[in-house]
Amino acid sequence: MHELAIAESVVDTVTQRLPGAKVTCVRLEIGALSGVVPDSIRFCFDLATEGTGLEGAALEITEPPARCRCRACGAEFQPGSPVVLCPCRSADVAVLAGEELKILSVQVA
Repeated sequence: MHELAIAESVVDTVTQRLPGAKVTCVRLEIGALSGVVPDSIRFCFDLATEGTGLEGAALEITEPPARCRCRACGAEFQPGSPVVLCPCRSADVAVLAGEELKILSVQVA
């Protein structure tokens, strides 16, 4: 489960940037094509924050949808699955959005 490593990395990043702070909320953005399962991050976040300044902090996750552009026909579309194919059946696709995995903001007491 790589989500635990990601949750630990979020905790490490926040504690390095805000040493000694009591964090009350962390906001993440996890795109639909990032390969990260938001529910697993939610589960792992509580484990990763134990004994840190983030313990008890709320976790808010936004999940932007995927957006792609077909290089063959030029159409922009939202894929219906992690396998990105244009409605014209081409696999020559540029991902415009949906691969994000970032910390948007942190709230401290």
